[in-house]
Amino acid sequence: MSFKFALAISPFLLLSGCASITSSEMQTLSLTAKSSSGEIVEKADCTLKNDKGEWQAKTPAQVMVHRSAEDLVVTCKKEGFADGLIRAVSRAAGSMFGNIIFGGGIGALIDHNKGNGYDYPKNLPLKMGEALTVDRRVEELAEQALAQQQSTGSTTRQ
Repeated sequence: MSFKFALAISPFLLLSGCASITSSEMQTLSLTAKSSSGEIVEKADCTLKNDKGEWQAKTPAQVMVHRSAEDLVVTCKKEGFADGLIRAVSRAAGSMFGNIIFGGGIGALIDHNKGNGYDYPKNLPLKMGEALTVDRRVEELAEQALAQQQSTGSTTRQ
């Protein structure tokens, strides 16, 4: 590998893992609420909370929260319904691993403290009267399975 080539790609390698540069401290999540019978519950008063802050929303909503290594706890209340609770598991984003590999850990420490290196599940499907845990890994596996099923279905029909 020539010196010029290495010099040209080095900024991309160094920046590829840094979540402080590649992602925001904030993440937008989709919050919905349903009753135990599956009906949509509108205008439930919800509080989303982690160690970085607290946010208020009425369902259904797109809520911007501060990313954190800590789980996000969502509580929704509405008259006539039992309270609903979701614990959204915080998972390290791929950029955290890039930081450790390319940055020697300093970038990972910065992203950990700022919250940039973490993600929550995109969808928060709350059920009134229930306590649920949602995990981005499960969400990603479901998306992969659906994509695989769709690609397999399209090739078998031809």
